Amino acid sequence: MNATRVLSLIPPMTQLNTPYPSTAYLTGFLRLHGVDARQDDLALKLVLRLLSQPGLAAIHEAIKAQPTLIRTAPVESFIAQYERYAATIAPVIAFLQGRDATLASRIVTRRFLPEGPRFISLDVYVDDDGGDPLAWAFGALGINDRARHLATLYLNDLADVLRDAVDPRFEFVRYAEKLAASQPSFDLLANALVAPLNLVDTLLHELTLAALAEHAPTVVLISVPFPGAVYAAFRIAQTIKAHDPRIVIGLGGGYVNTELRELAEPRVFDYFDYVTLDAGERPLLALLDHLAGQRPREQLCRAFVRDEAGAVRYLNGATEADIPFNEVGTPTWDGLPITQYLSLLDMLNPMHRLWSDGRWNKLTIAHGCYWKKCSFCDISLDYISRYDAASATTLVDRIEAIIAETGQTGFHFVDEAAPPKVLKALALELLRRKVSISWWGNIRFEKSFNPELCQLLADSGCIAISGGLEVASDRLLDLMKKGVSVAQVARVTQAFSEAGVLVHAYLMYGFPTQTVQDTVDALEYVRQLFEEGCLQSGYFHRFTCTVHSPVGLNPAEYGVQLVPQAAGGFAKNDIGFIDPTGVDHDALGVSLNKALYNYMHGIGIDTNVQRWFLNQVPKTRVPKRFIEQALRGN
Repeated sequence: MNATRVLSLIPPMTQLNTPYPSTAYLTGFLRLHGVDARQDDLALKLVLRLLSQPGLAAIHEAIKAQPTLIRTAPVESFIAQYERYAATIAPVIAFLQGRDATLASRIVTRRFLPEGPRFISLDVYVDDDGGDPLAWAFGALGINDRARHLATLYLNDLADVLRDAVDPRFEFVRYAEKLAASQPSFDLLANALVAPLNLVDTLLHELTLAALAEHAPTVVLISVPFPGAVYAAFRIAQTIKAHDPRIVIGLGGGYVNTELRELAEPRVFDYFDYVTLDAGERPLLALLDHLAGQRPREQLCRAFVRDEAGAVRYLNGATEADIPFNEVGTPTWDGLPITQYLSLLDMLNPMHRLWSDGRWNKLTIAHGCYWKKCSFCDISLDYISRYDAASATTLVDRIEAIIAETGQTGFHFVDEAAPPKVLKALALELLRRKVSISWWGNIRFEKSFNPELCQLLADSGCIAISGGLEVASDRLLDLMKKGVSVAQVARVTQAFSEAGVLVHAYLMYGFPTQTVQDTVDALEYVRQLFEEGCLQSGYFHRFTCTVHSPVGLNPAEYGVQLVPQAAGGFAKNDIGFIDPTGVDHDALGVSLNKALYNYMHGIGIDTNVQRWFLNQVPKTRVPKRFIEQALRGN
């Protein structure tokens, strides 16, 4: 095993402000077991190559080489202002990386950056006196934040140019997502992979070869968390196979764990040698043993392979248990370019910005979910169902080691739902050791989070929390088996807010049997929560039925009928369903998101919720002071 060199790669696209943590977890674990383990972030490196003076020059040449290209507004703006883009791109990237803070003063003048269509959104904030459109959000002192917001709009303009002129699938996050998300057939992805390389593909090809030259791996692990990283993962594997077919390539990650559980498509193995499911530690040890000749292939752990006859086989003959969470080791960011990530400011809302602003050390408090009952969640899968927590001592040991390595004290706990008992123990241990960090994470809005616990968590460094309110309806929360009520959520969120902790609510619409009346009432509950200062941020998700959730497994229990899935041996996750209510949830979603966007910016909170909807909807049945009374305990 010691002769093996493992390279774990983050494929485009994941995040620009901080590394996706899977490679850090695996690299730390493998090094604990004596493996020569390396890691690299090709997602960030690809973006930095594109958003450079040579990258913009290549984009400019690609546009000129297409005389029949329909020049959209972003493309026209880029061509007209190309010299200014070429002159400003390097300093802007340095500014967003935190290497040139003084540039903020020039950016906020609105005369330094070329401005494309994305800047039109600023018109929404112009005040009645024609003053500074961002003053309401940032005040007189927020120069750096203003500049980062403007610089983010600048980058988004360039992303639009890339999409319109170079690669129609390009996005900073959801890159080529439609090729892989719940696609039963591999054909779409296969056809894309044999198409001629465009500029984005070519740069990724070059970066992959550079990573191979630098690290000389014998095994490459590609972790794919989202459908928007699948296409690039296959392109990376394609390059590796062509360069040196002796390199063993493994595929894993969140996308694989949810969508490829019934993998039967042999063509996947033209690119990858092994595809593994669920927590990667035990499957990797088994695989490395096998590659070293110390384990027969039949004793691999949760691995798909292609056999000699060309058929896909699932092998799970390993007898060892999964590695206890207390023993998986400390994640390491060694090898990742942590000083080069871009701190963006997409949304002015102080809570919402955390997802794109700042480089956070991502850490997991516990494996799985201690609740594991929600009917919309994949509770039948290992990443939810197998709950295993680490001790507070172990967690703070990991935190101290990560701070010593990175020099940064910001932590994002990325649990499905951080357990209140573990958080309390963690907070006490942080305070006992006098370890000062800033942290945020995801919880359930359960009654254990009383004012005393919320204050303790704030004292330990908690700056923000997020949690699922889903459809703000007690009937639907009960059907979802959330184990909370709207009134309880109000009290928990108030307790956090009064402790100075920002609160974000995950919201949902389109759940089975949800009526228009339910939707109007849910928005009224949300409006009142903002009005009372219980919420600072939120996001409405369209409910999606998945094959691994209780709704997907037992649709009749939720009053719906599943739509038969198309045949195929590739991805399988989202599944259509027929809801007898017949509600047009997509149309309602536009109104919900418009209302929420305004609430997050302090606008329209006093507006009757009916006015947000495009079509006539019923009046809300929610009492005007429901949340206020709930907070009083009435």
